[in-house]
Amino acid sequence: MRRVLAAVTVLLIAVGVFISTGFSNSHPRVYLVRAIFDDASFAVTGEDVRVAGANVGTIQSLGVTADKRAAVTIAITDPGFEPFHADAHCAIRPQSLIGEEYVDCDPGRVGVPTLTAITHGPGSGSHYLSVMRTSSPIDSDIVQNISTQPVRQSLALIINEFGTGLAARGSDLNAAIRRANPALGATDRVVQILAHQNRVLAALARDSDRVLSPLAVVRRHLAGFVTQANATSVASATRARSTSATFRLFPRFLARLRPLMGDLGALTQQGTPLMTSLGQSATAVGRQFASLTPFAVQARRALINLSASAAESQPSLIATQPLANRLLRLGTSGAPAAALLDRLTRSLDRTGAIEQLMNLLYSGAVAGNGLNSLGHFLRAEPLVSSCTSYLTHPLAGCSANFAGAGTSRPAATRAAAVMNRVVVAAVQTAQPKAAPGSNLQGLLGYLLGSRR
Repeated sequence: MRRVLAAVTVLLIAVGVFISTGFSNSHPRVYLVRAIFDDASFAVTGEDVRVAGANVGTIQSLGVTADKRAAVTIAITDPGFEPFHADAHCAIRPQSLIGEEYVDCDPGRVGVPTLTAITHGPGSGSHYLSVMRTSSPIDSDIVQNISTQPVRQSLALIINEFGTGLAARGSDLNAAIRRANPALGATDRVVQILAHQNRVLAALARDSDRVLSPLAVVRRHLAGFVTQANATSVASATRARSTSATFRLFPRFLARLRPLMGDLGALTQQGTPLMTSLGQSATAVGRQFASLTPFAVQARRALINLSASAAESQPSLIATQPLANRLLRLGTSGAPAAALLDRLTRSLDRTGAIEQLMNLLYSGAVAGNGLNSLGHFLRAEPLVSSCTSYLTHPLAGCSANFAGAGTSRPAATRAAAVMNRVVVAAVQTAQPKAAPGSNLQGLLGYLLGSRR
């Protein structure tokens, strides 16, 4: 039961909305304007009413006023173009070549008072637009008919009787002519404004002559500027998208630039003392640079002289090239001997060979010389034994090695033992590749008594 009641309620609401909508659509709200024209030409009811080329309504009815003017009632059905203001203007214009007409209107400016509504009499309920705010057309076929009969004769009669018919109505004729062509009225207002501004216009003419005279002298440059500006504009137009993207990204760039500008401000504040100090020392720095000028002059002369000397010594230096090559070859070939000599001297220095040699010389001198009350004498001892003969093979009991290193050993014996060790160590260091049984080592062992 509840579902049935809900369905009936929804149905009734839908019917009510449909009825209200249909009623409102069948009677749309219109804004009526009663416009007075000198001549409505061939306008008929139902023709369009336009604002800036857009259809906003239609001609609802046509009538004639008591003073023999056309009263055209237009219905504005688009609420976006209402109300009409006191400065509104309407004109009847040709719509096609077959004589159709339409009404072209300007609703006026916002802020100007709106048109007054007609409360009684003809056109009650509409808004009144006077004949001063309308324009009537003169169709081209009417203008062409004045050259054909009998219109030409009729026009001649009208012109002949024009003075009589318009006697004492010159102001009405003037107003009708101005309303017939809105451009005349606008031109008259422009002339009046210019008449009030005649002094300003005279000053403008004088100043324009002063300004244009220099421009006339450089008219070629001005023409070139216009041409280059045109080329620049064309190039800018081709980059319109990039320019637009640049302006879109510009706010983001400014947002990121703000912290940087803050840092730059802090830098300038901190750099102010430094710049002040630099400013104070600028005079001294200037004097230093001024003093450098004579030095630079002398240095330039010295460099020029050095260049001349180098040019003169170039042949001599070139002549030493063969000698340099020979020295290079000598150095290269002497490198192994120098390396061996370096090893020998390092070994002698490391083992104390020089000190031992000095000891040998000193001990040998002491061992071979003596001093008594009679003077100096040389110690000598003849050796006669079976070991004094020259042999090429060892002989038992004839070893030349010194035995024992006791404290009672003679000084000469100790010196010979020291010299033996020094020479053998030096020879072994200088000739590391010599075999233990080589002739040189055997000879040294025999001479120094180290061979067994």
